[in-house]
Amino acid sequence: MKKQIDRRIFIEKSAMGAAGIAAVTSCSTPEKDKLGTLFIHHVFFWLKDPSNQEARARFEKAARELVTVETIVDHHIGVPASTNRDVIDTSYTYSVLTTYKNKEDQDIYQTHPKHLKFIADCQELWEKVVVYDSVRI
Repeated sequence: MKKQIDRRIFIEKSAMGAAGIAAVTSCSTPEKDKLGTLFIHHVFFWLKDPSNQEARARFEKAARELVTVETIVDHHIGVPASTNRDVIDTSYTYSVLTTYKNKEDQDIYQTHPKHLKFIADCQELWEKVVVYDSVRI
């Protein structure tokens, strides 16, 4: 006698399988290929006086203007997350992450008037800046 498959179990398993296939195929979409040589520019700032609310407000306002440069594809302005593991550095005050279609667009950003204004207006606020640039492999 043949075992009958419970209709509910069959539907549940089919849905889970379809979701898994959709997730895997979404990792190799044409949209991902359009990213090409995506350029990531991640800057960490240590303010001289991180407890100074006026300095923080000034930095945040300037950073929000900075990320309106037209060659920026996406951005994130952040502060350290409340995570606690040995490998995590939470000593910085702010991070500004910007992404570009390619290095050429990031080069435009480097000399853009908004970027130069941000540096001129805020450099007195920070004591240290560290930059990490990366490209997709």
